[in-house]
Amino acid sequence: MTTTIPMSITVDGERHDLDVDPRTTLLDALRERLGITTTKKGCDHGQCGACTVLLDGRRVLSCLTLAVAKDGAHVVTANGLATDGELHPVTEAFLAHDAYQCGYCTPGQICSAVGALDEARRGMPSAATADLTGEVRLDRAEIAERMSGNLCRCAAYVNIVSAVEEAAGVTQR
Repeated sequence: MTTTIPMSITVDGERHDLDVDPRTTLLDALRERLGITTTKKGCDHGQCGACTVLLDGRRVLSCLTLAVAKDGAHVVTANGLATDGELHPVTEAFLAHDAYQCGYCTPGQICSAVGALDEARRGMPSAATADLTGEVRLDRAEIAERMSGNLCRCAAYVNIVSAVEEAAGVTQR
């Protein structure tokens, strides 16, 4: 007999009360229990990044996160980044730079980019950060490193980095 555990989670601004099996991942809770299919199941092993969401403001791989461990958390998916019907600047940049190709990885890429830009603004270094004591400089190498956890089957990496550059204010169209 499987025991379920009650929990609540806020997704894209809407609170949901669920009873979940303790083995349920956040990804499966989003897709199977809440019908939020924007978040994609790619490898289901934390290797591709298609399931990336923002959890309490930080990017996470939802396929590796147990839902019950995030009781009371706030999740933002790519859908939840839009405000009053207006696309998020990162989403607009992805469209402008043709950084989506088949589109399967795009929701995870966009959530990861939003998280990566926030990390850089807060001064969090990456493996490519040259000066660990100064301001993070978002050049193409820095952006590529920060986005390296998200794979694209179509290999649109050049366009993805360009989109993130534009969203960061580094370049313009």
